[in-house]
Amino acid sequence: EIRARGVDVDLLIKKLIANAAAEFSSTYYYYTILRMHLAGHEDYKEIAEDARLEDRSHFELMTPRIYELGGEFHNDMQAFVEQASCPDPKLPEDPTAEKILLVLLEAERCAIRSWQEICDITAGKDLRTHALAARIPQEGVEHEDWFKELLEFERNGTSPPSGP
Repeated sequence: EIRARGVDVDLLIKKLIANAAAEFSSTYYYYTILRMHLAGHEDYKEIAEDARLEDRSHFELMTPRIYELGGEFHNDMQAFVEQASCPDPKLPEDPTAEKILLVLLEAERCAIRSWQEICDITAGKDLRTHALAARIPQEGVEHEDWFKELLEFERNGTSPPSGP
């Protein structure tokens, strides 16, 4: 029992749900919109799409664990979305490629911080949740690197190599 190892299970469930809400509603949904506004930058769109799909897989990865721990999602999508651990990465005014990349970069940084917090809570106490959650900030760092690199290309006026 992870409670006996010092895990506040209620807090853990709350944070897992908040992170799942961010992965599903914030990043998956908003990355769809952001990606659509990268017209003319097909290489950027491809990388944003890869990050979007991986973020959806993060939601799917953690959902069973939330239920195993005794948590569950709201039956109301709006209530679920309102729990998200990160702000929505909304389309900026005057959505240039640079501004969109900055939004994507900050979204990844927030996700990394949020999932690292789960890792800190579960380290040495809840091996199953920790093992699942530890994969996510690693992928987030990879996404962050992609967006930083694309931002550098955009600012320098050069083209990135194709593919993530």
